Amino acid sequence: MALFGSIEGGGTKFVCAVGSVPDDLRAVVTIPTTTPEETIGRVISFLSQHGPLDAIGMAMFGPLDLNPSSTTYGSVRATPKPGWTGAAVVAPLRRAFGVPIGFDTDVNGAALGEGRWGAGRGLETFLYITVGTGIGGGGLVNGDPMHGLVHPEVGHLRVPRHPEDPFPGCCPFHGDCLEGLAAGPALAERWGRPAEDLGTDTEHAVEFEAYVLGHAMANLVLTVSPERIILGGGVMGIPGLLDATRRQMLESLGGYVDVPALGDGARSFLVAPELGDRSGIAGGLVLAERAVSG
Repeated sequence: MALFGSIEGGGTKFVCAVGSVPDDLRAVVTIPTTTPEETIGRVISFLSQHGPLDAIGMAMFGPLDLNPSSTTYGSVRATPKPGWTGAAVVAPLRRAFGVPIGFDTDVNGAALGEGRWGAGRGLETFLYITVGTGIGGGGLVNGDPMHGLVHPEVGHLRVPRHPEDPFPGCCPFHGDCLEGLAAGPALAERWGRPAEDLGTDTEHAVEFEAYVLGHAMANLVLTVSPERIILGGGVMGIPGLLDATRRQMLESLGGYVDVPALGDGARSFLVAPELGDRSGIAGGLVLAERAVSG
């Protein structure tokens, strides 16, 4: 069986693994996201200890240059993450290992993992949205990751804020876009403490958060027409948030999309990841496999 390196590159941490399937990994490590040089250097060091590898898959936070014909392919575009704009992440891996490398966004990677082993099994067109340090969105259309002019930037959709919410948003590019209103840093700035520390005092937090997330999910239903939306990320661990987002999505749609999949309160349509925090690593394995097969 082929041996793959899998990299899930996030704004807070990189998770790296070596194996073939997510339930049988030879080794796993978590590396804090610091500078590009230090972080990628530690990734290379880890993978080098567990080879030889047949291929590497990297599911990376963005925005990214995913155009193979571009002179800056495999690099990070303009990002709020300090020090990472313009960072080359694929080239150092190629120099170090000389094996095929699959490269995509973290959310497209997670979608690939969920499509193979999780909540997207058997579906051709679905979305994976993550709400954490940032908000990202990707997915599969006819079985392939979504690419085009660049790649989906769901986190920067413009959505209405709750009418009683005075928070102006904190996105350095757009202020009150979806990410600026609903990502982890926005919650921490609005409520004075991070999402995981909100405790039981979450009524208004859930109401305001579900309002913007629900409108965003409705917009995605109307534009992409996915068979399912998988909604993950650390912020979605707030008690009651997923159910509240389902309700707000349906309210925002106003009965316009009248299909069985949105019945039963959309409980089988807007779902949590089945793989939990392994979605990205699973996706890295699929990216590596695809890199080998061409």
